[in-house]
Amino acid sequence: MKRLIISLITASVLSACTLAPHYRRPESPVPDRWPSDTVAGNTTGSADASASGQPSRSGIGDPSLTADQIGWRDFFTDPELQHLIEIALENNRNLRIAVLNVAASEAEYRVQRGALFPAISASGSGLVEKLPANATVPLSGLGGAGSSGSALGPGGGSGGTIHFYNAGIGFTSYELDLFGRERSLTTQAFEQYLAQSETRRSTQISLVSEVATAYFAVAADRQLLSLTEDTLRSETDSYNLTKAMFEADTTTLLSLRQAESLVDAARASLAQYQRQLSSDIHALTLVLGRSIPAGLPDAIDLDAEGVLAGLPAGLPSELLTRRPDIMSAEHDLRAANANIGAARAAFLPSIQLTGSGGTASNRLGDLFGKGTGTWSFAPTINLPLFTGGRNRANLDLAHIEKNMAVARYELTIQTAFREVSDALNARETYRDQRNSQQALAAADAEVYRLAEMRFRCGVDSYLSTLDAQRSLYAAEQELVAVRQAELANQVTLYKALGGGWAQHTAALQQPRPATGGNAVE
Repeated sequence: MKRLIISLITASVLSACTLAPHYRRPESPVPDRWPSDTVAGNTTGSADASASGQPSRSGIGDPSLTADQIGWRDFFTDPELQHLIEIALENNRNLRIAVLNVAASEAEYRVQRGALFPAISASGSGLVEKLPANATVPLSGLGGAGSSGSALGPGGGSGGTIHFYNAGIGFTSYELDLFGRERSLTTQAFEQYLAQSETRRSTQISLVSEVATAYFAVAADRQLLSLTEDTLRSETDSYNLTKAMFEADTTTLLSLRQAESLVDAARASLAQYQRQLSSDIHALTLVLGRSIPAGLPDAIDLDAEGVLAGLPAGLPSELLTRRPDIMSAEHDLRAANANIGAARAAFLPSIQLTGSGGTASNRLGDLFGKGTGTWSFAPTINLPLFTGGRNRANLDLAHIEKNMAVARYELTIQTAFREVSDALNARETYRDQRNSQQALAAADAEVYRLAEMRFRCGVDSYLSTLDAQRSLYAAEQELVAVRQAELANQVTLYKALGGGWAQHTAALQQPRPATGGNAVE
């Protein structure tokens, strides 16, 4: 038993080494600042507030807040939208699958980690066998650990019955991890588990963004539908008035038909937006994972202040390293790095241990009596001499997979950098576009009012009123579309930054979880 314990302790000490290369994070293939920050005059306003450390709206940017206090609730400030996001986080099936993938990966890691330790089990066995006359039975064939020699059957070779019983504790074929093969495989499984965990977080951030985008799409559809209904009523009233004027011989049939065409166009648009609203409601329902609660308001005002909290500019691109998809790609790279250690260890000798200790007796009643103790210890060493190039090919494959992981990691950073750069650049242009569109809609409304007055007074034809009405309707539609696109871009920026800039600022200070003996740093 002492030798067994010493063997286990020795195995634990020797298994602490690994042949995996020392890990170094690849250099970031993107600049330190976003392209929009280098443009003259684009580092004012919120960027200055960020640089000075002043908190922005909704407390975002407050250095006193910890990472777990800053998230989607601080960015999506609309109460109805927050309620929908809560529903989606509880019921969305894609998020459930992502959570289950994390649980499965964690279980796989624990399975692989179990190979670091011997599988110790208790066993007991019994043998009762009728022997032929003049039979010689080797004691080692009776199940007794450590038995040797031979014995005649009872009666001096006249045949009889053999009884043999044993019980003990031991382990079988435990590989002594001298060169860290199992340790490297365990590290690989652990990194894959962490990658799945980051993938789940990325799925959650994407889900929150999808809910917000679908919510704003439904709100825009309802606003367009309301606009079309108002336009239809206005055009219907105008048609009725024009019809009365035609019957009184104060206008032409052409003007009547032109007024009628506006009514028909408004009806067609009404049917289109009703269909679009129904489709977007179904899309939102799918994202939520259940039906939309009946108690929520029919629509929100897209132009209202405080729908979304502001995100400051002037942030370093280093924050992207905390984005979930980038962190997942880095964990995959670490896993590929650890796999090289396992491939290297395949070239070196491996030692397997089998040992047991217990009692043995030819009578069940004496199994735990005095003098029945027995033990066995059987080490086996295996030195690979010729494998047909398999080990070399496995090592080459491990290096190739690591290089592929490096390329995927760098590509993920570059893609993230582009997404943030596009969203930051679009934020400024959408603001300018919305202001210009609002001015255009106001001007078209005044043109329509004047054109209608001129027509009623008989100064101008209905053609001018028709053109003014079409221009006003198109301008109001475009204004709703621009506002929806502007809100969707802010959601995209939130997602591109990985769920909120302040969360990552705090997360940069957090240490990486230990793997329990992992030599990869």
